Amino acid sequence: MEQTVRSLDRLAYAHDASHYLLVPEAVVTPQDAAGVARAFASARAAGRCVSFRSGGTSLSGQGVTSGVMLDTRKHFRRIEILQGGEEVRVGPGATVRHVNTRLARHGRKLGPDPASEIACTIGGVIANNSSGMACGTVENSYRTVTGLVLVLPSGTVIDTGAPGADAELARLEPGIHRGLAELRDELRADPALVAEVRRQYAIKNTMGYGLNSLLDHDEPVRILEHLVIGSEGTLAFTAEARFRTIEVRPRIATALLVFASLAEAMAALPGLVDLGLATVELMDARSLRVAQGLADVPGDIARIDVDCHAALLVEVHAADEEGLLEGERAVADHLAGLPLALPARLTRDDAERAALWSVRKGLYTAVAEARPSGTTALLEDIAVPVDRLLAACEGLERLFDAHRYEGTVIFGHAKDGNVHFMVNEDFRAAGARERYRVFTDELVDLVLGLGGTLKAEHGTGRVMAPFVRRQFGDRLYGFMQRIKALIDPDGLLAPGVLLSDDPESYLDHLKLPTTVEEEVDRCVECGYCEPVCPSRNLTLTPRQRIVLRRELVRAEANGANALADELREMYRYDGVETCAADGMCAVACPVNINTGDLVRRLRAEDGARVADAAWAGAAEHWGAVTRAGSAALTLADRLPAPLVTGATAVGRAILGAETVPRYDADLPAGGRGAGREPGGDASDGVRHPELVFFAACIGTMFGAASGDPRDGGSAGALLALLRRAGIPAAVPDAVDGLCCGTPWKSKGHLSGYGLMSERVLPALWAASRQGELPIVCDAASCSEGLDVMIAQAASEDPRYRGLRVIDATQFVADRVLPRLAVPRRLGRVAVHTTCSTTQLGANDAVLALAAAVAEEVVVPDGWGCCAFAGDRGMLHPELTASATEDEVAGLARAEREDGAFDAYVSANRTCEIGMTRATGREYRHVLELLAEHAVAR
Repeated sequence: MEQTVRSLDRLAYAHDASHYLLVPEAVVTPQDAAGVARAFASARAAGRCVSFRSGGTSLSGQGVTSGVMLDTRKHFRRIEILQGGEEVRVGPGATVRHVNTRLARHGRKLGPDPASEIACTIGGVIANNSSGMACGTVENSYRTVTGLVLVLPSGTVIDTGAPGADAELARLEPGIHRGLAELRDELRADPALVAEVRRQYAIKNTMGYGLNSLLDHDEPVRILEHLVIGSEGTLAFTAEARFRTIEVRPRIATALLVFASLAEAMAALPGLVDLGLATVELMDARSLRVAQGLADVPGDIARIDVDCHAALLVEVHAADEEGLLEGERAVADHLAGLPLALPARLTRDDAERAALWSVRKGLYTAVAEARPSGTTALLEDIAVPVDRLLAACEGLERLFDAHRYEGTVIFGHAKDGNVHFMVNEDFRAAGARERYRVFTDELVDLVLGLGGTLKAEHGTGRVMAPFVRRQFGDRLYGFMQRIKALIDPDGLLAPGVLLSDDPESYLDHLKLPTTVEEEVDRCVECGYCEPVCPSRNLTLTPRQRIVLRRELVRAEANGANALADELREMYRYDGVETCAADGMCAVACPVNINTGDLVRRLRAEDGARVADAAWAGAAEHWGAVTRAGSAALTLADRLPAPLVTGATAVGRAILGAETVPRYDADLPAGGRGAGREPGGDASDGVRHPELVFFAACIGTMFGAASGDPRDGGSAGALLALLRRAGIPAAVPDAVDGLCCGTPWKSKGHLSGYGLMSERVLPALWAASRQGELPIVCDAASCSEGLDVMIAQAASEDPRYRGLRVIDATQFVADRVLPRLAVPRRLGRVAVHTTCSTTQLGANDAVLALAAAVAEEVVVPDGWGCCAFAGDRGMLHPELTASATEDEVAGLARAEREDGAFDAYVSANRTCEIGMTRATGREYRHVLELLAEHAVAR
């Protein structure tokens, strides 16, 4: 069991997506249920409380504590598919997306479908009884869990799904077993209380403890199991969960229904619900105005002259074509009788559907990203009976206006009477705390007056804990207090969460954002970036890098100089040196933050003048530098590996790990740089070229996987494929000295980056005939680097806007592959798509090329950035080792379950080296594999 009390770690874990901030005394990372039980005992002996952190996407304050924080993600990610996918056994640290990825091959998925599935973990989903857009109250955790392995506050471990579990609970915890039976009987004996409980849980409801457990289940062990669901870590730790999965209905049609007013949309809602639609998502007039500001807003929304309009996004899901046709006919017939402000149609087109959903899902992004610096984005959710949803929405709008909350939106799951709303508050401002208090009081009056619940799916947390008594009444609240006292008599777990007798406790520990810099100020601390971060299991995640910048500025402002110095020193390695700067965080981030940009800027600010000057000199003589690097690798390859490894180890010890790369025997010899000299192979037919070939310099630096010095690697493969397809290519003048600039940009050597840009851009402009020809590069990271370089230059020099960069995988898939044939295909190929192909949108092309060569193409479960990141994997090999752990396990599982692969491919030479090192399998560029097997038609 790992434990840390470093200020950096405690402050990094102090932040979650809520508007609360508490700093834990220690962060403990247990490895198993027994470790959790030991942590409970230690905390109790020390008089400390314990809280759990999984995904950290909590919006209500469940994930923060001033006591001991247990990180339950790192060692609790096990996923086991059971009964052909009918059930799944999973650890609390696995994300919903990861579980659903494993289930997809069986045509199954989890019932809960929270929008935060990329980051939220199973532990959090169970703790909050999370639902989502489609699952409602019938497919959430409460309805689909079939067993939990629980660690009770006493340290007792009980598997509620095991045979004889109820008898085991009675033996191990007779007081809990007896007490739950007594509560069950007492509640059932009071018809009025039974009726009230049934009313409360007829809609989505995550306020307080799930008292419906006392009515729905007879055995105390089953009551315990279902009380834990939605208990927000206040009753037990869930070490493992077993779910009944649901069938994926892959046939989908989507429509946007626009009404002239919210009243008309709500009048239409009951009839739409009766159709059994999978989703009915509401967007109010404010939401539509925000949507019109999105870059990718569909034309149907862009054309609305929004006044009091409202829209419902609806979907039909079906298992097969017949079912979808039947659903489409029913919806079309129903729409004919609705007073729509615009014509509506169901679409099956993936691009059109994605555009509509990007509007719905982009609302949070747009409002949060546009909020004033220093404000906190508060995203709340309520639910009311569907026939009272209009009154709830109109009441919310009145509250927004009365309290002068601007930029608010209302959206959500209309078919469940569940809507979300978002307001921005600056808790530093005079009167802000009082405004929030009055607003909350009036919100409680509004929702409870309509027979609703103050929390529908985000969990009670700290934000609504003082209002549980008011929603349920004294007697039912008393049941909840007795449940807590029965199971956690010492108050060990998460005090202040879910239940509170302090009427204003929700105003304590409010987060006060600190204005720092653009990337930091925009962050809402949601944690969506964390599961895709290569360093998440080694040092820090993007969210943690950002919040520590806030904490550093706060420490400096408060005169806490010792703390500031400590954070600054630890941040150098944890925050800067071990960031892969791969940009995958930006792909996941709802407010489009690339934390890699922040880290690159910090590297530039910290960069030594000598190193910066050296890299600027390298830019001036890049051709010679790459040839020298190639020669050095070739020489190293011929020498005894221990000799070279030892020499680099000495250099790293003297000059630092950030300066001297580590040499290992698995590094290839130098390359020959096919296609980098003007007049070389690529110049055949240059009088009528169809593209400009920009050969990546990493092909000169690192030799091909074959080890044959005559092998041109991906560059040679691309040229061979172009010749077979009869497609001539041109090469920029002096290409041997050109580079995409990534080595300088990623290290923060901006002067060298500027020098290289000044050489590359005119050469590409001339070679492409002023943008007429596409520029094709054979390394995905270099394609991305050129794309970034051109975009930056185009903001100042409009002529460069015409330059087009296409990764070789995309060009070959679109233009070359149709002219080729593959006489004999392989059986199975494993593919590592890269962070660059992901950001370029080239993953489909990589998979298409692999599919042209093999009968089966597999992207292993746990795929992620390899973090080799140019030379970062040689500077910090521990980063690549950590980043690839999940994919290595996924690859091994695929080989174990379905047999060995015939080849392993990727789309970038350094990524291939990183994956070869991590897996012990030889990875090659997918173009090399295609060139080996494809012939001209």
